[in-house]
Amino acid sequence: MSAGRITLSTVLALSLAACGGDGTTTPPPTGGGPTPTPTPTGVSGCPLSQEIEFADAVLDQWYLFPDLLDNSVNANAFSDLQDYLDARVAPARAQNVDRGFTFATSIEEENELINSGSSAGFGILLAYDTVNDRVFLLEAYEAGNGFGSGMDRGTELLAIGEVGGDLVTVSSLMASGGPQAVIDALGPSEPGVSRTIRFAQVNGTVITADVTKSEFSLDPVSDRYGALVLNDGGKQVGYLNLRTFIIGTADRELQDAFEKFADEGITEFIIDFRYNGGGLVRIADLIGDFLRGSNTGNIWSETVLRASQSENNETRRFSDQARFQIPGQFDANGNPLFTDLEPIGSVAPTKVAFIGRGGTASASELVINSMIPYLGNADIALIGTNTFGKPVGQFGFDLSECDLRVRAVTFQTNNAQGQGEYYSGLASVMPNTCSAGDNIFQPLGDPAEDSVATALDFLAGRSCTAISGGGLQAQSAGGREILQPAQPNAAQSQIPGIY
Repeated sequence: MSAGRITLSTVLALSLAACGGDGTTTPPPTGGGPTPTPTPTGVSGCPLSQEIEFADAVLDQWYLFPDLLDNSVNANAFSDLQDYLDARVAPARAQNVDRGFTFATSIEEENELINSGSSAGFGILLAYDTVNDRVFLLEAYEAGNGFGSGMDRGTELLAIGEVGGDLVTVSSLMASGGPQAVIDALGPSEPGVSRTIRFAQVNGTVITADVTKSEFSLDPVSDRYGALVLNDGGKQVGYLNLRTFIIGTADRELQDAFEKFADEGITEFIIDFRYNGGGLVRIADLIGDFLRGSNTGNIWSETVLRASQSENNETRRFSDQARFQIPGQFDANGNPLFTDLEPIGSVAPTKVAFIGRGGTASASELVINSMIPYLGNADIALIGTNTFGKPVGQFGFDLSECDLRVRAVTFQTNNAQGQGEYYSGLASVMPNTCSAGDNIFQPLGDPAEDSVATALDFLAGRSCTAISGGGLQAQSAGGREILQPAQPNAAQSQIPGIY
């Protein structure tokens, strides 16, 4: 992730970054991924013992729930850093306050994603039908080769094979090995990996194409449907779809979107976070600034660390100025450079409908929760399903010689009313909720799409059915589960389901 809310220095010379309800880092130690195969050697040839020692120092000094660490874990019993981290935080996981939020990743891979949106793959977001064992695209990113081959939202993957080899149907892959068999068939996330894929477009056209994975830049605000002005019976409604908070250069795209809305005099909004698993707190804060209206100087959110790190607690207020990441410019340590403070405008929202689902987490939830105190009880709603439930965030701690970044849960975020206990999802704290489906056979931002249509109903004062049920949410997308590997790469950790 990109630079976080605060950067701290410790005896470990740690570089921290805060990620959304998830944090992102800034200087000293930073990530690396878990060992791809069980061996006593860690990332980039570093001894696993060195990585574990570093991870222990991070957890012991910074972990938000020090009383929920298992200090009896035997490091010698592990051959993989992520497995060790999972064991250390198992008590917190048992209490559902750290559900896979503490992990190891690659500094280089994550920085590429944060700084430029760069990732290697087909550029598609996948989910599978849990009843019928079918795999569909939720989105296709415009710069990826999947989109270039004809794939888009609603496309169904029918068969996969190596180029020149036999195609294996997705149904047989699911029958023999479940979702992981499909993941394996798609191949490693490396540039140059090619697969022959047979797929069906929404209109029924079946295409067989050789598709190659490449480095591509993910546009956080799509030029097709990222920022739209919808006409609902003569009333203009602003529609914003942010794919991820993890890309630092989303800041200018968001500025452009909100300037467009302000120029149109729009005061009612649909903000679509349905597949957004979070990212940089900085981007979440910026969205708050663009939504501030007359609230400049009022509390946006509070960042609360463990008692021993309470001097680093922070109250973040709505601001009328911001710094923006300068694309392609970095300091000697590879950290992005930013502009000087610039004045920024805002809209004056009177009513906002947030679209979310089970995969909506972290920074997405931070934005929604932080807006509750500033809109009347009748003027804010969650549309779709309950969200994931992640009111906590991570700093990134770097062990640079090992390309290792440990992202550990280090803080909780509360809104101006002190509310931050939504571990079972935001539905329990939202004044209004409206249940809605996710119609992947309609484009995002289309007024006919189920969630957008329901959001328009709420904004117009039309009735809806409340979201029912509570409990912990999976990373789901309307009867479908996100297709996520057991050990995700840096991009998949931040954008679940990306290939």
